[in-house]
Amino acid sequence: MTDSNQQSALAAAYAAKRPEDVAALYDSWAGTYDADMSAAGYRHPTICVALLARHLPRGAAPLLDAGAGTGLIGEWLAITGYPQVEALDISEGMLAQAARKGVYSALHCLALGGPLPFVDDAYAGIISAGVFTSGHVGAEGLDELIRICRPGGVIVLTVKNTLWDAGFAARIAELEAQGTVTRAEETPPYVSMPGEADTVPSRGLVLIVN
Repeated sequence: MTDSNQQSALAAAYAAKRPEDVAALYDSWAGTYDADMSAAGYRHPTICVALLARHLPRGAAPLLDAGAGTGLIGEWLAITGYPQVEALDISEGMLAQAARKGVYSALHCLALGGPLPFVDDAYAGIISAGVFTSGHVGAEGLDELIRICRPGGVIVLTVKNTLWDAGFAARIAELEAQGTVTRAEETPPYVSMPGEADTVPSRGLVLIVN
């Protein structure tokens, strides 16, 4: 994919309004996604893995890569000492790419933002990179991730500033006030893709489930 086509795909992803539109976009992009995001200098996976390693002991299991895409994070989690990771993504095409890497114990083609078919307290940790962003998932996706993460478990996610300022920050503060989660770490805003023109900064967030 050329730089112009890559930017068009990103713009379409951010502008998508319906889950089926998001899924179709990523299905068509799956074949070149890894190369395109590498060219864009995509930072979310690296930052999320570093944050998880700082707050969740090696070997903790199972983990959920929520918004796994082609499995970039799954590869690095296996290398850094988290061998049992399940993948969740809205795109069958992206999950097909992830399956080829052989790093996930299960693949779930599901959309975030509504009910998930997992039992309470199912996961020791959840990592979600690049999902809480324009055209994807907003603060409505938090409650289910918290429900399926066990007490003392860790949720690592990235949040685009547009969402953060449009109610996400307030929702995190509300969850903290309720005693539902503890904000263990929050990074300063950073540019997730230096190779993408006019990118809006995001931040990394670590939540401990109480």
